[in-house]
Amino acid sequence: MTNSPFIVVFALYNRVTQLDFTGPHEVFWRLPGAQCVVASAAGGEIHADGGLTISNVQRLADIPHADLICVPGGFGVIEAMEDAEFVRQVRRLADGARYVTSVCTGSLVLGSAGLLQGKRAACHWAWRNLLPAFGATVDEARVVRDGNLITGGGVTAGIDMALTVMADIAGAEHAQAVQLGIEYAPAPPFDCGRPERAAPEILEAVTSRLDRLRADRHDAVQRAAQRL
Repeated sequence: MTNSPFIVVFALYNRVTQLDFTGPHEVFWRLPGAQCVVASAAGGEIHADGGLTISNVQRLADIPHADLICVPGGFGVIEAMEDAEFVRQVRRLADGARYVTSVCTGSLVLGSAGLLQGKRAACHWAWRNLLPAFGATVDEARVVRDGNLITGGGVTAGIDMALTVMADIAGAEHAQAVQLGIEYAPAPPFDCGRPERAAPEILEAVTSRLDRLRADRHDAVQRAAQRL
């Protein structure tokens, strides 16, 4: 690390899943020299899934440079992919970034910005099949690295992604110290956090709910891919 601040930009939009970025934020602000910035196309406030409001959000256009950009997912991902200014600013910052990262369906936004072509990428398990439209190869791993592109699976995988990047920047010992400091020692009450581990009836129930979104997301991805 140098004496210059390491600028970490979280590119947000309305109906973002807050844990997609607050998980990585909790890790990245502990990076030596880090300066974490939350920004959106318009700035001001962002209304996350679940009713939380994030205030004092900067405008992406006002940020000259990012050393690392992180795009989270959320129920507002269709609108994010179709917001030309948001996608343009994500592409601009990613072009100069040392690390380009995403969590969950944030990788679809990276795809709409033309950043996944020829790359392996992760996404939430329910939406991985949309990645090839952007020229990406689906990788089912929880954290996937392809060059400077590091993508995470659904929601909680953002913490794993951030610790992976932190180890690359500041070393494994520092990343392990941060993991210990935040007591990140997952021990869920049920072993069903991946589709292959869930009971068939649980998988069917969750898939059925998500299927209500499938046609709209598929169409939005096709439109975004055609614009590239």
